[in-house]
Amino acid sequence: MKRLWAPWRMSYINGEDRQCQKGCIFCLSEQTDEDRERLVLFRGRSAYIIMNRYPYSNGHLMVAPYRHTADLGSLSPEEVADIWRLTVLARDILTEWASPDGFNVGMNWGRVAGAGVEDHLHQHIVPRWSGDTNFMPVLSDVRVIPQHLEETAEVLRDLFVSKSNYP
Repeated sequence: MKRLWAPWRMSYINGEDRQCQKGCIFCLSEQTDEDRERLVLFRGRSAYIIMNRYPYSNGHLMVAPYRHTADLGSLSPEEVADIWRLTVLARDILTEWASPDGFNVGMNWGRVAGAGVEDHLHQHIVPRWSGDTNFMPVLSDVRVIPQHLEETAEVLRDLFVSKSNYP
């Protein structure tokens, strides 16, 4: 397995350099003069784009809602739309700025999924270049164990059918 060494993350893992020891590092007032200090790059209506202080690659950004929640289902349709608009904007800006070969975009829900901050959801936008290290072992210390696609599809199909009350 390839390794990507990120020793600058130790201060985060050890709890040092956190923006707010008493509160959530993603809780950001819609009106504050701390944007530059907190590495906020852009503010939307209900979410904002912030640089990851402990990045896995150059240009690793995050989009977080202003509202403190860990539950994606609790977001309003407007909040969800704003998070995605800002994600697309971040991708466009990073593409223009750094010309990456691709991106990993997503959220880690729960400690076992690799979340460093579990109680305030946030979306990662990680630029990728040919030859860099795979996303899964870097962010989540996970090795992918393959299952035949047909088996996985059948299990998931049954679950989707059982949840047929989706609007």
